[in-house]
This record gives sequence, structure tokens and C-alpha cells, in this order.
Amino acid sequence: MPKFLFYLLIPFSWLYGLIISFRKWLYKSGLYTRSKFDFPIICVGNLTAGGTGKTPHIEWLIKNLSGNYHVAVLSRGYKRKTIGYVLSSPISTPEQIGDEPYQIKQKFLQVPVAVSENRVLGIPALLGDEPNTEVVLMDDGFQHLSIQAGFNIVLCDYNRPYYKDSLMPSGLLRENKTGANRADVIIVSKCPSNLGLAEKNNIKQQLKLQANQTVYFSTIQYKNIIAITDTAKQQGIPNVQQPTVALAGIAKASLFINQVKSIQQQVIPLVFNDHQTYTDDRIQQLAATASIHPNSIIITTEKDAVKLKSSRILPHINHLPIWYIPIGIEILFEEEHHLLQQINQYIKTELENAQHETS
Repeated sequence: MPKFLFYLLIPFSWLYGLIISFRKWLYKSGLYTRSKFDFPIICVGNLTAGGTGKTPHIEWLIKNLSGNYHVAVLSRGYKRKTIGYVLSSPISTPEQIGDEPYQIKQKFLQVPVAVSENRVLGIPALLGDEPNTEVVLMDDGFQHLSIQAGFNIVLCDYNRPYYKDSLMPSGLLRENKTGANRADVIIVSKCPSNLGLAEKNNIKQQLKLQANQTVYFSTIQYKNIIAITDTAKQQGIPNVQQPTVALAGIAKASLFINQVKSIQQQVIPLVFNDHQTYTDDRIQQLAATASIHPNSIIITTEKDAVKLKSSRILPHINHLPIWYIPIGIEILFEEEHHLLQQINQYIKTELENAQHETS
């Protein structure tokens, strides 16, 4: 952002900050009520608008918790075309439940995934549909103050840490950086895999942790590309010298573009807005970009891939050689065990307390 525009927007950020502070005061004073449920709710959120990696961290939690507990996911379902509470099914579409919930459901068909703008109403509805649920993972609900999650995980983007950012619209912060004090755990996401101890300690100092808070560091794991279309499956693994269109409809696409550049020699970025809807015009734009470069291929993100593989779109792109890169996360410095131990202790305590109250 140009400096003159930043300074021009600062008064609006001050106004936004006053509104957010007043809203928090309404909850703190008791004029607005907060709902608390007597079972484990783990919220994964952030202070920054978009692009901190909530979905892969939710998926990491599912992988590590679903073997021991009946886990369900509740999300807002951003940019969906439905309203109210919706419980997903294996045939749900991104239009019905939103991009991220759709991606989660496609990867974990056995896990209940629901969406609701109002989490206070969404949780009872989810429990009514899935009464065996033991743990709810709430995706992106940290600013949803009407519900009191028992365990809050806040993600801090290594590439744009919230302690160096400012409130919207001059920056990307949804609330003042002191809002992170409500978190139980802070995870610095999207770190380089070779992050050093000196830099780790420096970041911890910058975060100004509370006495009850712990911090962890995660990195994105990029896996081997997977074919989406029949044409890609027939061609097999592409040659590194083939021109490659790097297709991304995500926030902060630079990490993905750099990853494609690390595996292909000639990369043509094609970046759309986050939560991109693949209309006929967008598909034609993709095909035209590929046709300009003879013998080119297309590599896209996992988030875009779930939409491109839908029955509505796939028949129109099957003639194009399209792959995607699956991703996951890794907790750095061999601290995954400590994080899981902390989360499991919270779940165990909440479940035991719930049993005592009902006995």
C-alpha cells in the first residue's frame, strides 16, 4: 500500500478501532451475553483478515483428534449462496457450504461439517444432527464474541505478523493486536521450514505472550502434485521444462507461486481473488492463458482444485492438463507432541466436567 494511502486511511482505522472496542465493552460489561457450552469447543482464528492458514490447521486437528474423539467442524461458510444453518453431505457443493468447509468435507467424509453465520445457534443445531459429537472445531470464530470457546488458537502469519500490522482499512487487523491476549495458544504459521532458534526467540519476544499462553511454529508442507483432469492423468507427471500456469484463487498467493517456481522452470502466474468462483469467463481466461504457451500445463492450489473437480466445472476443463498441490502443516522444533498434549488435556478436562454435571 502506498504511504500516502496508508496515512489517509489511518483516521478510518481509529474509528474502526473505537467501534470494535465499544463492542468488546458491551460483552465485558454483560450488556451483551456470551454463550458457553459444557463440552469442548476449540476455536481456530486469527487477528488478520484472511490468509493465515486456518483450513490446513483445522485439518491437522481433525487428523490428530478424530481417532480418539467424535469430532465435528462448524464454520461460517464464507461466500456461500445459502443462509442459516446447513449440515454438509458428501454431495454438498461450494455454493451451498463455502470453499473451505467443502474442502474439509471432501477430505474427511466421516467428519460432520456444518456452516452457520450464528455460531450460538449453529452449535445446538449441529449437536441435534450429530448427538455423538464430543469436540467441535470452530473455524474462524475468534471475533464471534457471542460464543465463548473453551480453547482458542490464534494464527499469526510469519510473513505479516499481527504485531507489525494495523487495523483495517489501513492494515489487515480485524481487531487490535491486544485481542491476541484471549488466546490459549498462538501458532506462528507459514514459517520457513529452516526457521532458526534465534529468530524463533525474537518472534516470541515480539508476541508479548501472557503468562498462561504458549506459542508454536508451523510450516506448510507441499506434497507431490496430483492430476485433476483426464488429460493430466493421461500425460503423466509433467516435465520441469514445460511452461506452467500457476493458478491461484487464494489470499496471499505468493507462497504458492514460489512453490510452483521451485518445481517448474517457466511459470506464468494467474492469480484471482480469494474465494474465486469459476464462471465461464474465468474458465475461458484460464484456457486462453494456457494456449498462449505451447505445451503448457496448469498447476493450482488445493483450495481451487476442490472447486475445479466439481461436476459443474470438470467437464468444461477436462481437455486441459491441470494438476494441484496438496498441502498440510508441520509443527516445528519437534513440539507437536506438546501442542497435542495441551489440547488433549483441555478436552479430557471438559469431558470429565460435563460428566460430573450430568451425574
